[in-house]
Amino acid sequence: MFHQADLFETTANPARAMDTPALMAAIAAASQRPKFSFMLLQLLAEVADEQGSAGPSVVVNGDAVPVRDWLCDALVPIAQRSPWRRSTIETVRLALEQADELPIDPVEADRLVQEKVRERVRQSGRCNVSRAVSDLCRSGLLRRHYQGYRVDHQNRGAQREAVYTIMPAALGALRRR
Repeated sequence: MFHQADLFETTANPARAMDTPALMAAIAAASQRPKFSFMLLQLLAEVADEQGSAGPSVVVNGDAVPVRDWLCDALVPIAQRSPWRRSTIETVRLALEQADELPIDPVEADRLVQEKVRERVRQSGRCNVSRAVSDLCRSGLLRRHYQGYRVDHQNRGAQREAVYTIMPAALGALRRR
């Protein structure tokens, strides 16, 4: 009897090349926010080296920015028109007014409000990025470790920053042109 093994496989082979629809299906199965996770993975692929590693920092205008902060900043335009963002701007402006910290100059006041909003957005964005990365790690599409002060380590802390490595099959799908 003729037996073609690949027709009867029950689990996907992680080393097998993946196309974009298969990548999207894997992300959708692993994440409650697949669009966000796909965008995050695509951004990582753009800054990753040839082995698929991105981090611990990304150079932006000559400055080294932690990869997680860079991802947050890169994903900010998605939230620009959301009601949550407008509400955050109003909340920050009101808090600065009540603390009597809002400058009289309207240009300076807008700059300060935008700076405080950016801090809040980045803080919540770091949580969103971590959640999406955890989903991608569970699905086997991404690996995370921490690098920094003294030694590389699987656990964060002690002045370490995240390094993300896209698995070869997913990286191939993201870089296919």
